[in-house]
Amino acid sequence: MTDSNTSGFTNLGLPEAILRALADQKHVTPTKIQEAAIPAILAGNDVVGIAQTGTGKTGAFVLPLLARLAAENKRAPARANHVLILAPTRELASQIEDSVRSYGAYVRPRTAVVVGGVAPGGQIRAMANGLDILVATPGRLLDHISTGAATLAHTQVIVLDEADQMLDLGFMPAIRRLMSMLPRERQTILLSATMPKEIRQLASNFLRNPQEIAVAPASKPIERIEQSAIALDNQAKRGVLGAILQSPDCTRAIVFTRTKRGADRVSKFLDFARIPCAAIHGNKSQNQRERALDSFRDGHIKVLVATDIAARGIDVDGVSHVINYELPNVPEAYVHRIGRTARAGKSGIAIALVAPDERAFLRDIERLTKLQVPFVAAPEGIPMPAMPEGASLNEPAERDPRSFRGGRHGHGNGHGHGGQHRNGGQRHRGGNRHGEQRGGEQRHGEQRHGGQHHHGEQRHAQGEARPQEARGEQTQGQQPQSQQPQGQRHEHHRRADAPHGHQGHGKSPHRGGPKRGNHRGQGGKRHGHGGGHQGGGNQGGGHSGAHADFVRSLTK
Repeated sequence: MTDSNTSGFTNLGLPEAILRALADQKHVTPTKIQEAAIPAILAGNDVVGIAQTGTGKTGAFVLPLLARLAAENKRAPARANHVLILAPTRELASQIEDSVRSYGAYVRPRTAVVVGGVAPGGQIRAMANGLDILVATPGRLLDHISTGAATLAHTQVIVLDEADQMLDLGFMPAIRRLMSMLPRERQTILLSATMPKEIRQLASNFLRNPQEIAVAPASKPIERIEQSAIALDNQAKRGVLGAILQSPDCTRAIVFTRTKRGADRVSKFLDFARIPCAAIHGNKSQNQRERALDSFRDGHIKVLVATDIAARGIDVDGVSHVINYELPNVPEAYVHRIGRTARAGKSGIAIALVAPDERAFLRDIERLTKLQVPFVAAPEGIPMPAMPEGASLNEPAERDPRSFRGGRHGHGNGHGHGGQHRNGGQRHRGGNRHGEQRGGEQRHGEQRHGGQHHHGEQRHAQGEARPQEARGEQTQGQQPQSQQPQGQRHEHHRRADAPHGHQGHGKSPHRGGPKRGNHRGQGGKRHGHGGGHQGGGNQGGGHSGAHADFVRSLTK
């Protein structure tokens, strides 16, 4: 029996099993893109869909494809799939599969997600027996095809979701390769929030007489978003950002930056101000990105700091504010950013912090959207803690931002030649560390010095000239073998709770060869603890003056 609450979907020709799932999800009325796209896809037509973010594009193709699979009820051959959905980011791929599972609760399709950043073994096993729906990012799928773990020889439907984002990320060569591997007789669906000429060219090359569905002008933001801009210098952005985030009407916010390093800096600034936050960008591992999104979705953190690569994959209800800490230099990205708010029929606020050198970016955005973004007065900025002199802004700690207390004493494990070692005497900037402290940022279990033995992780100064972006993600407690000099592959890691009298052994892998344990702490006097340590001086709490003042200011 059809639920009266889903009568709008019933008129679109969806089967009973999917209508039950829609009723469970309390989806009552189809959106405009769903009303137009579902019948066209059910009819087997190629479709080009243009719709704003947050308007139900995922349901527009998932619902009819599930209906088709339920009607055919055929099992795909080994390593093959019936439906392939390509997405630009890991987050978006995971969210598409979540929609497939929720809408297909009574159809029970065989699905899998294939993305980078995770071990391939589980993905290979998931594809081995054939799938109804495979959701993938282009690069990782090509890897599996090259090893024979996957095949597209039996794919009946290909969906390109957020096609313009895949263009921006440079996926077009990979997409063209994948399209060439598909059967000639297939259904192709292309969906996007914007439609640049390159995407139209792609559509003309691979789609046959597509039905174009545009429910709103391309690149026009959702009308329910209240947009404004604040003119200010770059130096004033932190204080104004803090004032906006601490206002009573800001319940959940996403802050966008142009670069990964910028996202890390903003995250660190907010961490200093005790505003719970996390950063998400391409340099984060898949597990880190998922933890950050889960914490944001569950309300454990109030602020998510993100780059444009993550903008399409953030589908979280209840985002009250989107703040462009840095305006994008690609105007289409602005539309995708602010589309993270005002979802599911709600309203939202989008604020752009515009420095003098970003005025041209704002003009490009207004020209694209054909809307003028009004300037408003800046709220009174809250005082943001000053960064200690010489502090590094890279790589904020992967931890709960609320746990910051300001480090006091370090218990390092610097090993010297012949087994000598001291606690608290490693070479560092700005004071004692437990694991590591960079400019007020406390890390447990990780140190990044010039080749000393540490708790949890070892990074050598030599051979590490590559930028962080080229190194990729490393979890705490791991040390790539390729970064360790020959003959020094062994590591003696002292447990964080081991007694101070624990003796080291062997040579210390420092720059220039073995050294006796006379590591110097910059900005403080040395202080040795326990038997067998090389002491002298006194480094209790060895923060530099600037850093100690900073820590005291946070704990008042």
